Amino acid sequence: MKHLIFLFSFFGIINSYGQHNLEKQYIDIESKVIEWRRDFHQNPELSNREFKTAEKIAGHLKSLGLEVKTGVAHTGVVAILKGHALGKVIALRADIDALPVTERNDLPFKSNIKTTFLNTETGVMHACGHDAHAAILMGVAEVLSKNKDKIKGTVKFIFQPAEEGPPPGEEGGAKLMIKEGVLENPKVDAIFGLHIRSGVDVGQIHYKPGGAMAAVERFTINVKGKQTHGSEPWLGVDPILISAKIIDGLQTIISRESELINEAAVISVGKITSGVRFNIIPESAELIGTVRTLDPNMKVHIMKRMKAMTETIAKAYGGEATIRFENFTAVTYNNHSLVSQMLPALERAAGKENVTQIKAETIGEDFSYYQEKIPGFYFYLGGKPENATKTPLHHTPDFLINESGLLLGVKALTQITFDFLNN
Repeated sequence: MKHLIFLFSFFGIINSYGQHNLEKQYIDIESKVIEWRRDFHQNPELSNREFKTAEKIAGHLKSLGLEVKTGVAHTGVVAILKGHALGKVIALRADIDALPVTERNDLPFKSNIKTTFLNTETGVMHACGHDAHAAILMGVAEVLSKNKDKIKGTVKFIFQPAEEGPPPGEEGGAKLMIKEGVLENPKVDAIFGLHIRSGVDVGQIHYKPGGAMAAVERFTINVKGKQTHGSEPWLGVDPILISAKIIDGLQTIISRESELINEAAVISVGKITSGVRFNIIPESAELIGTVRTLDPNMKVHIMKRMKAMTETIAKAYGGEATIRFENFTAVTYNNHSLVSQMLPALERAAGKENVTQIKAETIGEDFSYYQEKIPGFYFYLGGKPENATKTPLHHTPDFLINESGLLLGVKALTQITFDFLNN
């Protein structure tokens, strides 16, 4: 009986949406989404500096008659769409910031923007697809605004700055959006987002229940030794040698102490700074790196062992060392119940054969902070360039996506909204 009720409910919803009318609206919106994406791509802005990006987004949302608030978390834009009746509240989130990367692609809308980032001259590029995310959500807002009479409840559109991390000394991103009340007034029941992937075929949607992306910590290790002439190392304490031993030791935490059959974990040292001259053993060294974990208990264990091992190794070689951690993202955790509930919406949007469950990844996403507060679901959208022999990697000068994949993003988030609010 429950199955019959669901089927009647489902087909009733499809009829009430006017599926043919929706398909026409999708066709009409595609060229706009591509145009918006190209404009954002040609005019990228770094984290907490997305002024023109936010202005363009806000202008479009206001033209749809939505309630629009700007200046959220510096440059964020939030809009409210109210349906024909009271009901649940759904949030849809897109990130809008670009990266300090100089584009190498030969495109008519290539970014030629230059800036200074951390005292280094660099280009600015949407090298991770945030331009596509913003354009897709603008398209979703337009489609849903034309179908308010078919929506029971409220839609909150969140255009978030600084997903890549705010500049040093500033707050930003999802943490600041939450701090400024983006999940309140009205209180959000669930949040959804997507990320276009240059390595996933167009028309495909990938998802992972539970831990999908890693918690990200940045760590800094300061090693103190004793400076001496390079010809007489026995008169000093070599912080470079100690650093090498620490790096070697840290990897044993992963290879010998972490239960990798449960979840993946990574420790990587990305930067070492020490010394000024070839024949001087310096006084100090600094190591900077990242820890990626998908399990909270493993995270606690790994960080505890990193601290103990750093201090102990340095002491064993006659020096001192301290370690400090800075949290960048939590685990991007897709609520199991929410995934099960919304999977049929993704399958209707893409076709059941095009929706695939994948394994977790050790990249990070600050969408995770919303998921610490409320149930959330974050999935991947295919955007692989046509005839690509090599995948254009994210965060590189050659990053490229296939714009024919954008429309599925609009369809997926629109279908999710209808299903979540009306079922």
